[in-house]
Amino acid sequence: MDHGARDEVLRRLAEAVGSVTVAHPMRVAIDGPPAAGKTTLADELGVVLRARDRDVIRATIDDFLFPRAQRYPRGEYSAEGCYFDTHDYDALNRVLLDPLGPGGDRRFRHAVYDRTTDTTLSPPVTTAPADAVLLFDGVFLMRPELIDRWDLRIFVSTALEKTVDRAVIRERQVSTRAEVERRWRERYIPSQQFYFAAVRPTDHVDVIVHNDDPQQPVWEARTR
Repeated sequence: MDHGARDEVLRRLAEAVGSVTVAHPMRVAIDGPPAAGKTTLADELGVVLRARDRDVIRATIDDFLFPRAQRYPRGEYSAEGCYFDTHDYDALNRVLLDPLGPGGDRRFRHAVYDRTTDTTLSPPVTTAPADAVLLFDGVFLMRPELIDRWDLRIFVSTALEKTVDRAVIRERQVSTRAEVERRWRERYIPSQQFYFAAVRPTDHVDVIVHNDDPQQPVWEARTR
């Protein structure tokens, strides 16, 4: 198996991180549809950056969900609910993105919620080194509540139809194919289509990683 193309994309992403100079920890958004490969890419980029002696903070939107009882006022399969009712952006800005940003005290929490137990979390506050890099993966990261918080913006792009097949494989231990397909086709894919129509996220990013074939990702630099 040829890992060359993927290694090259990771090298270029690490160089993009290295080329940004800010006087506070650097906040990197890794946006994209569910099952596009964001988490894997962020984890791998973290390995590359740590090998270059950068202090890496890894966090994900999945740790900034509202409790389950609050997430489904419009129903479990609502695409609008997925976009509007799922994530606690106030908490995300308050405990993570703003403390790491300009004028912040660098004292942050990387999570407020545990999805597996549906409980709120209050992990200990950590102080980030000034040259740390936050790699934050998640859906909808270019939306108005967050767009100004990022120092580098990456979008992991995959044909939405491909995400269904990946999700079925990824979730086969916990969900039937029919359940996964229904969730993707009724909730996740329409919510992404809504996001694209409302926000045009790829117009706001610095780099698109086309990840239809994870072994052969394609780099696209954007000018904004």
